[in-house]
Amino acid sequence: MDIEQKQEELIDHFVKQASSVTGSALSSVVADATSHPSLFAFSEILALPNLLQLEGTENAVYLDVLRLFAHGTWSDYKSNAGRLPQLVPDQALKLRQLTVLTLAETNKVLPYDQLMQELDVANVRELEDFLINECMYAGIVRGKLDQLRKCFEVQFAAGRDPRPEQLGSMIQTLSNWLVTSDNLLISIQEKMSWADKMTELNKQHKKEIEDKVEDVKRAYSMKKFHPVSRPTVTSGGMRRSTPNLVE
Repeated sequence: MDIEQKQEELIDHFVKQASSVTGSALSSVVADATSHPSLFAFSEILALPNLLQLEGTENAVYLDVLRLFAHGTWSDYKSNAGRLPQLVPDQALKLRQLTVLTLAETNKVLPYDQLMQELDVANVRELEDFLINECMYAGIVRGKLDQLRKCFEVQFAAGRDPRPEQLGSMIQTLSNWLVTSDNLLISIQEKMSWADKMTELNKQHKKEIEDKVEDVKRAYSMKKFHPVSRPTVTSGGMRRSTPNLVE
């Protein structure tokens, strides 16, 4: 099963679970979703009405945790640790994995120093073990560890949930793409129409040439077999014409 299909099944599972409970009962669903080793997308769960209703209530912290995993990083957690529940080891691992995905969105060459700082990792060996065992083996990133240059060269990274502030630029990008696609389609249709016209003109030209060739052949055939008169002398000294076929 590929990672996309597995994500869809897990999202559907947790959406159904979260839809069936309210209030503080959502804490276990949020904890399970953010701890699951194969789930890396949370926007569908976050969009559920019963979760959004937690805003401003004593249970709003569960909504904040889910938002952290949907859009945040390990640094965001450390900055807000005072008002968030302490993460269990599986959640901490997941948030570090998501942090790598966020960094890979904007830069395909990630320096080791930056990664160690963002992931709160003590040394290069620990960092490389994390990238290999927890990121590449998990299938969320592919890349090359460059020990000489001390960087991670990203070849592929799974996408994260889009942040609310990204939606405007995403919509604009898609709109621009749609306009470009429409213009390209018009250009292709015009070229196809021109090609059809040229094909038809070529057919007409070919037909005209073939007709002229047939006219020449007919004219030549008629001339070849048309009888002409050739004068001859009779025994009395008189001239007369006799028909002859021209070959």
